[in-house]
Amino acid sequence: MEHTWLSLLPFLIVISMSIWLKNILPGLVVGLLVGSLLVKADLLPGIYQSVSYFVATLSNGNNMKIIGFLYLFGGLVGMMNISGGIKGFSDWVGTKIRTERGLLGLIWLTLPVTFMMPMFRIMMIAPVVKSLIKKMNAPKQKVGLMMDISTESVIVLLPVATAFVGFMVSLVEGSISKLHLHMSAYHVFLLSILFNFFAIVMLIIGIILTFWTPGKKTNLSNLKRNQDQLDEEENEFHRSGIKRELSLVKAQPWNLIFPVFLLLGLSLFLLWQNGKAKGAKAIFEAFTKADATFVMLLAVFITLVLSFVFYIIRRQKIDELLYHFYDGGNQMMEAISLLVLIWSLTLSAEDLGFSRFVSSTLGSFLPAFLTPVTIFLLGSIIGYFIGSSWGTWGLFMPLGMSLAVSTGASIPLTVGAVFASGAFGALTSPLGDTTITTASILDLPLVDYARYKLKISVIGGIIAIVLYLVSALFLF
Repeated sequence: MEHTWLSLLPFLIVISMSIWLKNILPGLVVGLLVGSLLVKADLLPGIYQSVSYFVATLSNGNNMKIIGFLYLFGGLVGMMNISGGIKGFSDWVGTKIRTERGLLGLIWLTLPVTFMMPMFRIMMIAPVVKSLIKKMNAPKQKVGLMMDISTESVIVLLPVATAFVGFMVSLVEGSISKLHLHMSAYHVFLLSILFNFFAIVMLIIGIILTFWTPGKKTNLSNLKRNQDQLDEEENEFHRSGIKRELSLVKAQPWNLIFPVFLLLGLSLFLLWQNGKAKGAKAIFEAFTKADATFVMLLAVFITLVLSFVFYIIRRQKIDELLYHFYDGGNQMMEAISLLVLIWSLTLSAEDLGFSRFVSSTLGSFLPAFLTPVTIFLLGSIIGYFIGSSWGTWGLFMPLGMSLAVSTGASIPLTVGAVFASGAFGALTSPLGDTTITTASILDLPLVDYARYKLKISVIGGIIAIVLYLVSALFLF
């Protein structure tokens, strides 16, 4: 069914309602209902269709792996909290790090052990970072931005050992195969990394912001404004008992160190094992072929079981551990519910002909030197609407490769533009999973946080546009 421009309507509703209400959930519900009604063109069948999208989303194995990982990891964080692990580690780090710059530097220093998967990295470092923010008098939005830049902008630039590599190479390989090109998909992917200008520019901006800290007066002003905003949105009685309980726990750093390093070790080992089982010979090839989402879920499950035994041996009360496991998992339900609604909304948009609309409106008559920058611009806009780097890449890789071949544009440059557009959407969109997760853990208003990131990311986007234009002129 082809509904042309109507396929954009669900996303336009979500974005406009989110800006208006400063809350994304109502817009997602309305957008899903409108999309379903457009698909079925009748009230009751449309409502049935929206529920069908919801069920289809929850029936997707990969989606359930992500949901399971989020909930179990939230439960592990809850156990680390009540056992004094996070308090102990943050107290210890607090004696070493006393400034905002030190806190931002800590975020970057965690990269070597958390680079495999964006959601994994955010979930690993955010609880500790959150506990240090008030001590450092650091603005939450800036700290959150640094977490997201050091996650999204770095992982997409790594050629091995991440959850993204296999997917990115497979997209390039699929397009090469359909176009009957005699090229190495991995070689094209490696060259495209050099042309992922948005990710490279945002990485540089992140490093600059880490070492350039405004005066203390500005920091305190930002902190007070953020805190006043949170006070208006959060009822003072919400979770007051749990907050009081956690403030009284005894600091025990090993109750965080043990599960964290166990999880890291298991993740790397299981990635290698899973990739090896899929036919990989070398360790980096194994990381590329492994089902990273399943491995992360398996690793966090095993870590949960062993950590529970570890805490019992250290005389933690079973009832308290179980209660805070569920409390920690429930703290991730906001992020989980938003992701489920976003996935459902995407299904409705596809049934309305979203992909076909984008492909048909662009055409294949562009000048060669404008092809990469056009792909980046259009991909960034769509990426902002859908909030998914993978979704943006899946939509624009076939289109970008086809346009590059038909116009004579540089294929590595165009592929780099496709990957850059997905990185823009994932970093800036209020629908992005890292944006939602970071805002949820750091207690940031989601729409305001996304708007804050967009202001800075637009600078990176403009610089990337210039670089694509300049590079295209030199390569033709």
